[in-house]
Amino acid sequence: MAKEKNIFTIKELQTLGAQEIIRKIQQENYSLLASLGAENLRKEMVPVGKACNTAINYFFKTTRSKNNPEEHNKKARKKLVKILSKITPGEYKDMPKDKENGLVVGFNHPSLGEIARILTMKIDIMGDKPMYFPVNLPWYEALAPNYDRIKRLGIIITPTITPSTWKKMNLKEGTELYEAGNKIKREFRDIYTNLSHEAVKNGGVIFVAPSATRQTTVFKNKDVYDKKEDIIPTMSVLAIKLYSDQEINCDFLPMAVVPPEGYKKGLNFFKKYKLIPGEIMTAKEIRKKYFKDKNPKRLEGFDYEFHERIANKMPKKFWY
Repeated sequence: MAKEKNIFTIKELQTLGAQEIIRKIQQENYSLLASLGAENLRKEMVPVGKACNTAINYFFKTTRSKNNPEEHNKKARKKLVKILSKITPGEYKDMPKDKENGLVVGFNHPSLGEIARILTMKIDIMGDKPMYFPVNLPWYEALAPNYDRIKRLGIIITPTITPSTWKKMNLKEGTELYEAGNKIKREFRDIYTNLSHEAVKNGGVIFVAPSATRQTTVFKNKDVYDKKEDIIPTMSVLAIKLYSDQEINCDFLPMAVVPPEGYKKGLNFFKKYKLIPGEIMTAKEIRKKYFKDKNPKRLEGFDYEFHERIANKMPKKFWY
């Protein structure tokens, strides 16, 4: 029988730092979602979380060289690629392999299925490079029990609360619960920013979905594509934070995710996805073209061009 999730008190939500909240989610069976009145969002991810955790445990328990942690992790990664390539197949030709610079990979997010294909691609062709993945809170809580083993696979996950999830929580503005949740949401974002800085400085790879939610198309709708409606500035915000350090030279790679015919928003087992790299945006190009002010708040046109480079690698029906 599953152990009941622990609930944070309102005082704990108000006073505990985000790092301590994350620790309790990982190690003490706490649920931030349940604490914020969003138990339904947590339960939605329980089946997927169980499947992922069962698979991860299997890879480690059935892999040899347990007395040599480095070799054990390497063999577990190899086994993971072999199994995932069969049950969640993906094609990823021409993906950059041996870049010295850190790399930010932004991708369209039509389903949960591309996450497994991206993990396979990263482990297969980018080897031991650390991989950083901002994970929406429902996903994070589902995977948190296996955080250490996921990290041993070279994947570092950190929780975020996306605008879509925040809206679904239905917290009443002005209440103590709303204010506490908003504080934690901001602190999660700060932790992600710091981790991203560390990642690219060490030549790591950051994967991020600019849409911050699952959607069928690259652009949210035609008005966004036609520049009549603002685009979410996910990539601008990240670039501004990273390039505030003049020593950082990470590149930005738009990556198109072409889902299989008849796909649904889940994992789409045994159906092949295509991961197609778009034209890379180098640090030099981005700094020269978009950093016109010393301390910009937004990079005019950067987010649109990034999305456009993804769309250009996809059938037009996925543009908007």
